[in-house]
Amino acid sequence: MITIAPRTLFVDLEYLGSPGHIGTCLLETPDGLAIVDPGPAVTVPRLQRALHDLGATLQDVRIVLVTHIHLDHAGAVGLLASQLPSLRVFVHEIGAPHLVDPARLLRSATMIYGEAHMARLWGEMRPVPADRIIPVGDTARCDFGGRVVRAAATPGHARHHLAWFDEQSGIAFTGDVVGEQFPGAPGRAIPVTPPPDIDVPLMVASGRRILEWHPARLLPTHFDLVQDPAGFVAEHEIRLVHWSDLVRRSLPGTRSDAALAEEHAAMVRTELEALLPEAAHRYLSDDMLRSNWDGLARYWRRTATGPR
Repeated sequence: MITIAPRTLFVDLEYLGSPGHIGTCLLETPDGLAIVDPGPAVTVPRLQRALHDLGATLQDVRIVLVTHIHLDHAGAVGLLASQLPSLRVFVHEIGAPHLVDPARLLRSATMIYGEAHMARLWGEMRPVPADRIIPVGDTARCDFGGRVVRAAATPGHARHHLAWFDEQSGIAFTGDVVGEQFPGAPGRAIPVTPPPDIDVPLMVASGRRILEWHPARLLPTHFDLVQDPAGFVAEHEIRLVHWSDLVRRSLPGTRSDAALAEEHAAMVRTELEALLPEAAHRYLSDDMLRSNWDGLARYWRRTATGPR
């Protein structure tokens, strides 16, 4: 756990025992501790240890701010709500019903990861009582005892994606919509484009919307502070459009999707290994790169007439 601004702490959740994959942020407010993207349920013990180091407990957590409901970002929310009767959960209005009843979300994840792996990868995703949820629309201004955090809808990675901006620290919490940053490769934006909701123009527009806050820094959930917001968003846009074009050009023909995804993953891995320091190469996952092809291919098939 490190202090990244006054009353603002960053926690590496050490997902599956490995650092540098999923982070969460604790905001100390007069209304209690707020957590931005608490991560999956399997990382709750790590979160509890971080709170202990802060001189706090889980009972001090009053607020959860969710960028989107994917399991690596919000899988722990139901578990936290079951233990914290006063918890308030702020989430986009489209995503809110899936926290109340996560059955559809879990079915989709099980199709991707396999039932045998769900408990190990994510833990139990429990329903969140509807009366604990505060749905957020296009924008919101949340005042937590004088600490103001703003939200804006930032679709493109997911229809229900939000970004959050903490006025006190100047940090924008960007979830996945402007990509991720690998440890050891500061400032290098890596798009995250899994199915089913990828929309390239919306993702580009969302990055630009985040910059309208004039944030001092960005904090993607994966991983760590971005010191040059404008540069990072611009690099993300360039790489996203480039990868999207590679996928578009790969689609005509008779080869299987599996073969096309494999070819794309190999091409992008070569590209990134030439760009990134060697220390960051271990964060490159072929599963992730193939999933990125899947999401972009779905986007192009859904918008067969081309970019809008």
